[in-house]
Amino acid sequence: MREEITIDIFNHLVTLAALELDEKQAVYLRRELNQQLKAIHELEAIPLDADLKITPHGVPYTIETSPVLRKDTWLPHPNPDDILAQAPQVDDHYIIVPDIPHEKLD
Repeated sequence: MREEITIDIFNHLVTLAALELDEKQAVYLRRELNQQLKAIHELEAIPLDADLKITPHGVPYTIETSPVLRKDTWLPHPNPDDILAQAPQVDDHYIIVPDIPHEKLD
């Protein structure tokens, strides 16, 4: 197998991703990445018709083949106070979520 991700390219990618890998991890990850590229190239080699339409999945979902959607019904919990009692903070039956600190990146 021809390695497309050389040691130099791999080390550059590791530096860009700010990863800390020991030698065993680095060898394993580079080998796995090259195996993934090999699989991609094998898939690219499959001949396809020029007029084949691109789909996000292999099965076309049409109205005829799609299942009927179920009715969306609201089923209230018999005692919502049991659920709210598990929350750390509640105010007027609303769960209070603490603020998430944000940092501006340069």
